[in-house]
Amino acid sequence: QVQLVESGGGLVQPGGSLRLSCVATGFAFSTYHMGWFRQGPGKEREFVAFISWSGGTTTYVDSVKGRFTISRDNAKNTVYLQMNSLKPEDTAVYYCNTESGRMDWGQGTQVTVSS
Repeated sequence: QVQLVESGGGLVQPGGSLRLSCVATGFAFSTYHMGWFRQGPGKEREFVAFISWSGGTTTYVDSVKGRFTISRDNAKNTVYLQMNSLKPEDTAVYYCNTESGRMDWGQGTQVTVSS
């Protein structure tokens, strides 16, 4: 059974940092490119960051470049998103999935950036 379980969200002040984690089970995680996505209030879900199966290639949406870092640990079936210099516009529910969103979506983790 495929499962994606995100964690690490919370309430943080502008300029703060959070580290999100996503544990994947039920599929061959190490062979899939993975991504982080987010859905802000009243918005469509959008791509945030991509990491290749090996971790050797990463890409980001322009709005988070230089602030967010995606990484993965294939031994732990886990993908991470380090978020620094957070802004109010980063407020959203964050999800992980394969690059193409192939798997069933998890519950996500809420990130709220507010003073």
